[in-house]
This record gives sequence, structure tokens and C-alpha cells, in this order.
Amino acid sequence: MTREEAWSLLTEYNQDAFHLEHAQVVENTMRYFAQKLGYEEETDFWGIVGLLHDLDFEQFPEEHCIKSQEIMRAHGVEERIIHATASHGYGLTVDIKPEHEMEKVLFAVDELTGLIGAAVLMRPSKSVQDLELKSVKKKFKSKGFAAGCSREVIEQGAEMLGWTLDELIQNTLDALKTFQD
Repeated sequence: MTREEAWSLLTEYNQDAFHLEHAQVVENTMRYFAQKLGYEEETDFWGIVGLLHDLDFEQFPEEHCIKSQEIMRAHGVEERIIHATASHGYGLTVDIKPEHEMEKVLFAVDELTGLIGAAVLMRPSKSVQDLELKSVKKKFKSKGFAAGCSREVIEQGAEMLGWTLDELIQNTLDALKTFQD
């Protein structure tokens, strides 16, 4: 699947600007991690997984990671992409456990990029470029801040990867700084 095909499929089921931006943020974050973790030859694949991970969320939030599997199969999407995207709903809507390092990264950074994005909006600069780990950790500890971003999922993702929470947050900040203002 090409990036153009993935974008076409995504925009068939998503029109909301927030969802489309989130998909692109996760796409680029996944591309960064592919490079960082030694999967350079799979950078495009990691990006497509990031782009399509919430394919069904806008139209089918109650069947998130379930309906996307049906949609992707109906469009002939390869099973590796279907498994990878569905696995980020592990423990919430599906029993598809993240197995590959890429799936674990997706599981961890999906929620975290949302939390970091909310933190950026609170900054006077409105920029991720001057955001530091300590600021994100402070927001992370405030349960009322970006309450829709599951701290448990982020912590579970870090644990799956064998990283500390600080490592996960810092690596994700580093990723975002490569492509976000």
C-alpha cells in the first residue's frame, strides 16, 4: 500500500480536521521511530500504520479497532497493516496484543502524542520546539489535564517497549520536534 492509497482510504472515513491531523502526527512519529530503532527499510510501512491507526474512530468510536479491520479487509489492505493498527486497541476493544516493536511503539505513542499536543496548546509559544520533558511529566501527573489521554496506556506502552516513562516521553518529544512547529 502506498502512502497515497492510505491517505485516500483515511479520508474516505475521516473528514474532521483534528482526526486527520492526529493521523499525520502519528504517521510522522512512527516514521521517526522506524529510523531511530533500526527499521529504516520499513519506514514507509511504519508511517502507513500510523496514518491508518484510527481509520474507524471518527465514524465508529464504539467499534474502534474492530470496524477498521472489516474496512481494511474490504479494501484489500494487507494483514500486517490490519494487525498492527488493530493492536493499538489492545485491552480496550480488541484482544490483539502488540507483538512487533512497531506495534508497541504505536500503542505507546498514540495516546502520548495527544497529551503532548494538548500541552503544546497551553504554552505561550504554542510550539513543541521549546517543550521539555519536565513540563510534559507535570501535565502527565495532572489527571484532569487532557483527561481523554490514558496515562495507563502510555505507561503500559513504555513497559512493553522496556523503556522508562521518561525515555518514552523524551523520545516522542524528539520525534515531534523533527516535523512539528
